[in-house]
Amino acid sequence: MIETVRKLPAEWEEQDGVLMAWPHEGTDWVNLHAVQRVTIDIAREITRFERLLMVAPDIEEARQSTVDAGLPLDRVRFSRIETNDTWARDFGPVTVFEGEKPVMLDFGFNGWGLKFPSNLDNQITRELAGLGIFGKARLETVGFVLEGGSIESDGRGTILTTANCLLSPNRNPHLSPSGIEAYLCRVLGAQRVLWIENGHLAGDDTDAHVDTLARFCPDDTIVYTACDDPSDEHFVPLGTMAEELRSFRTLAGRPYRLVALPWPDPAHDGQGRRLPATYANFLIINGAVLVPMYGTSKDRPAIEIIGRAFPGRKVTGVHCLPLLTGSGSLHCITMQIPKGVLG
Repeated sequence: MIETVRKLPAEWEEQDGVLMAWPHEGTDWVNLHAVQRVTIDIAREITRFERLLMVAPDIEEARQSTVDAGLPLDRVRFSRIETNDTWARDFGPVTVFEGEKPVMLDFGFNGWGLKFPSNLDNQITRELAGLGIFGKARLETVGFVLEGGSIESDGRGTILTTANCLLSPNRNPHLSPSGIEAYLCRVLGAQRVLWIENGHLAGDDTDAHVDTLARFCPDDTIVYTACDDPSDEHFVPLGTMAEELRSFRTLAGRPYRLVALPWPDPAHDGQGRRLPATYANFLIINGAVLVPMYGTSKDRPAIEIIGRAFPGRKVTGVHCLPLLTGSGSLHCITMQIPKGVLG
């Protein structure tokens, strides 16, 4: 029974660091070296502003790659932990606060609804806590399947999520939609949940994670993925999603300020499969926002639009096309650790 009022901070609140997992031979990458280069590029930008936690089965390989790239080793902490894959957003801890005290929530991770092996990744948060990485923060194991990429918080009591993901029968089939909503509000300290019923990206394995579709920004703003090509399969579902977003109201009863993101040029893998390119998968860190780029003319407008949503922060693009082959992007391979956890 949770008695203390909890808060799930917004991503733009101050952080102690970011968690990542090193891509290695055992992970599911056909373009491993390209993904390792992207990982280093993201790590370089993170360490300009805050600390980085890197988990890896072979920390010598990860450390040497970091040294070779000229990253500041005093801002990177390596932990030797076995991993299935690279998606720290979804197996990493979700941090809430009880007053000033952080609580690291270790939700169940089952490979996005039993699609992929997750036995090692599901233990990473617990192992990090056992190594003392989270200092005095309390670890709470939660009997509920939830990925970090499936929820957005405005830091003021509202959770944004998608019905396709959270109502998946392979995640928490024992709970009704109202039961899931009540559980999230209780565990995350939220006042309400806004459900997006429409919208998806072809090639996405997550059942429409919200961090690929719509993101909270300061000042009651939501930036969202919009498709402006009537011939594209996403045009109707994303248009319907935009209508849903227009119907949402803040806790004060006002409409959100909605900002459409550019529609990326279609990307495909070597077998012709559509890849889930999206500019909504950006990472907010102290003083900066890192935006995925895919090598097209849409990159620069996306960076400019996101920059306007985060005035005063340095907005930097990071080439992330190789990550799409694993059905994710920049936000998916990172998990922020709020201030007060690492000490």
